[in-house]
Amino acid sequence: MGVAPSIGVIGAGILGLTAALRFVQAGARVTVIEREDQVGGLVTSFQIGGSHLERFYHHLFRSDRDIQRLIAEVGLADDLIWARPDTSSLYRGRIHSLDSALDVLRFAPLPPAERLRLGACLAYLKLEPNSRRFEGQTAAAWIKRWMGPEVYRVVWGPLLRAKFGDYAEQVAMPWFWSRVHLRSQSLGYVRGGFYRLYQRLGEVLEERGANVVLGTEVHAIRSVGERVSVETSSGDYAFDRLLATTPTRVFMRLAHGLPEQYCHRYDWGDTYGAHMVVLGLKRKLLDGVYWLNIHDADYPFMAVVEHTNYLSPAEYGGLHIVYLGNYLPMSHELFRRPDEEVLGRFVAALRGINPLFHEDWIVESHVFKAPFAQPIVTVEYPTHIPPHETPLPGVYLANMFQVYPEDRGQNYSVRMANRVAAQILAASSGEPSDWKFGGRAQ
Repeated sequence: MGVAPSIGVIGAGILGLTAALRFVQAGARVTVIEREDQVGGLVTSFQIGGSHLERFYHHLFRSDRDIQRLIAEVGLADDLIWARPDTSSLYRGRIHSLDSALDVLRFAPLPPAERLRLGACLAYLKLEPNSRRFEGQTAAAWIKRWMGPEVYRVVWGPLLRAKFGDYAEQVAMPWFWSRVHLRSQSLGYVRGGFYRLYQRLGEVLEERGANVVLGTEVHAIRSVGERVSVETSSGDYAFDRLLATTPTRVFMRLAHGLPEQYCHRYDWGDTYGAHMVVLGLKRKLLDGVYWLNIHDADYPFMAVVEHTNYLSPAEYGGLHIVYLGNYLPMSHELFRRPDEEVLGRFVAALRGINPLFHEDWIVESHVFKAPFAQPIVTVEYPTHIPPHETPLPGVYLANMFQVYPEDRGQNYSVRMANRVAAQILAASSGEPSDWKFGGRAQ
């Protein structure tokens, strides 16, 4: 029996941790290198009201089967809860429920005929299984043609502009299809937070002999002979194979020796950062609404998510938890402004949603920022998705830019991790790729 391969993983988000799990299950010697002081990536948590909570809101859909299998695999299936919270829209200062077929038919901002047209198109997108039917089209053009210009003006145009800004008219239709097709009214969450899943994955890795190195920044990646060298802030490492789960643009800066043609093709496109204000309130902000899309352009955030209209405030020491979220260019002023100034602007805007709201309601407030959180998925996007195997021998790349047509999400990262881990293990063994979720297929 040969020596087990050594495999390095850069990044301890859900993608990196899941891939590392597959590697140790196959008997590899694994080291995970993470810049932050905790595992989780974009799902890292903080404490509020005595409990762990994600810095950026997260939940699961019923269609997210890959991560549901992973949750069960690590022994947390009984803690995965499902509920059907309300999704509504703020249009011209009024809140309208828009969470079911009946809600669509009652949506007062649209004339009755336009409501029927909206409902029919949503039903079609839910039933249509093939995203390739929409390749080469923008969401804006498709919506205007089939749902109608008025539906675009009232419903989808404001939401696309809020999320993608100047790119709103360029977003690809397959991306929009996935947002409708895969969504479920029932949402899932791990009691105690997704923090528990990430912590459990870290524990399983260490129990199986993996080395999880936190608080360590990668400075350079090089292929040296048949080995991969990784230079970090805590020393150098050498591996037989390396999986980088960084954003593509970051990988391009770290990896030495990439061909110019490869960089020109794949170091492409724009990605927005995530900006989030999280409030712990004495009182409820929204009456029964979990997710409120903001269609009115004069608000400094695109969505209000009252997490404790999904889980009880008792989970957070009695606090009512509210997220105020944005995806923005990383040059946007909100990333540069002092937190106190940002908080003041957001608090003032909340009075437009609930006139009774007062600053005295705020017990805790937090501001979080993350780069490279939302790829801009345009029509040209698919031709710029890099393959997992890079031109550097032994080096592989996997990140949310390669999730297409689905949008960023934990489930698709788990699915990708299973796929790329199988590819790397097959390359290491020289055998066909027959690896499955818990190891080799029987």
